[in-house]
Amino acid sequence: MMKDIATPIRTQEIMAKHGLTVKKSLGQNFLIDPNILRKIVSQANLTKQSAAIEIGPGIGALTEHLARAAGKVLAFEIDQRLLPVLDDTLSPYDNVSIIHSDILKADVADAIAKELEGYEDIMVVANLPYYVTTPIIMKLLLEKLPIRGLVVMLQKEVAERITAKPGTKAYGSLSIAIQYYTEAEMALTVPKGVFMPQPNVDSAVIKMTKRPTPQVEVIDEDFFFKVTRGSFVQRRKTIFNNLQAAMPDGKEKKDLILKALEEAGIDPTRRGETLSIKEFGGLADKLYGYFG
Repeated sequence: MMKDIATPIRTQEIMAKHGLTVKKSLGQNFLIDPNILRKIVSQANLTKQSAAIEIGPGIGALTEHLARAAGKVLAFEIDQRLLPVLDDTLSPYDNVSIIHSDILKADVADAIAKELEGYEDIMVVANLPYYVTTPIIMKLLLEKLPIRGLVVMLQKEVAERITAKPGTKAYGSLSIAIQYYTEAEMALTVPKGVFMPQPNVDSAVIKMTKRPTPQVEVIDEDFFFKVTRGSFVQRRKTIFNNLQAAMPDGKEKKDLILKALEEAGIDPTRRGETLSIKEFGGLADKLYGYFG
């Protein structure tokens, strides 16, 4: 059995061998606890009939565990310096493909078609760079990729926002956007001490399972998201006040906003954080009739 990459000693050896330093600008923190990695991978329920997509494999700590569990691993790495390192650390595994690319610019659907042909069950499993967590998750959901879901590690605070329920402080347009497409649950919290270097914040792993169809059916998705984002711009304001700022000529067309709220059965004095996704769906459709 190979020695795990994710131990403090092995990580230091690999970094010394390749003359590596951590790039803060890319949000690099290397995991040095194999137990945490096993827990992350177990959340994805992979078999040899599954494929895994990883973002930012770093020096291969998580990639190695994915390669052991899945039939094929496709990883996107933005940092050119890490390509030869991954070649070296992952040399025992012949089921890993690394694409040198920024995931936000990559044609992921095309990469899946080429690299993961024949795999019906595909999961994204990644320790995401903190500074671009949300754009990455939203890209993967909006592109309607053939994936079963995502198991990702991110900042604990962002994880709390993604999994938040209506009526809580953490609930907002991000909770709605992700829960619209997926069932999101907190899988585990991860202390700072399992990373090298240690980040300033605690992390958490969330599991997002894609829904067969979005949680609510709306006339226009873009408009729905516009309404949900607009409803949280100033959290202390009522939904009525926030929508006046969010809708085109909303101030002049207050009566139409009130009308839509009334038709959707929503009290205009409520705040955005009290509305469920279904309520937002109904409201967006009523507003679309006037502002779409």
